[in-house]
Amino acid sequence: MNRRTVLRTAGVVATVGLSGCVEALQEHYEGSFRGVVPVEIYSEANQPYDVTLEAFKPETDRQTYDESFTITAGQRATAPHLEATEQRFRVTKIDREDRTRQLTKEERITPRTNNVTVRITDDDLILELERDDEESGAVAEPDSVDSNSSDTGTSTNESVADR
Repeated sequence: MNRRTVLRTAGVVATVGLSGCVEALQEHYEGSFRGVVPVEIYSEANQPYDVTLEAFKPETDRQTYDESFTITAGQRATAPHLEATEQRFRVTKIDREDRTRQLTKEERITPRTNNVTVRITDDDLILELERDDEESGAVAEPDSVDSNSSDTGTSTNESVADR
């Protein structure tokens, strides 16, 4: 064999060997190559509100995310990204003048979740999730669970974990 043939053969062997290493790494670290989910908060309200963002592992209820913000009228904020893993995500809007007036919404984060948008109005709290549709790759409609507040505190909808 001449030198060119030897180099070409070595290059093919190295490429095949590297390909096998990448596949082995992906199998070994499956789940570690997870994506992140951007979280954006928009205020359409006329007054400031406190907002808490929390996430919990569904099987253990261990908290995986905890962020708090004060959002003024017309403000936009970007929260730290969530991991794109199975989590129960909860957003609570708290009235700054009467802290017992709260509104909570919950939603399930999955590996297919691409974006979370929180919209705050004086009358409502809107939680929108953008997800990939498994079959077509299209974006699925936002899916939200409502947990309305009362004057004595916040009630939550526990059926979210069952979805």
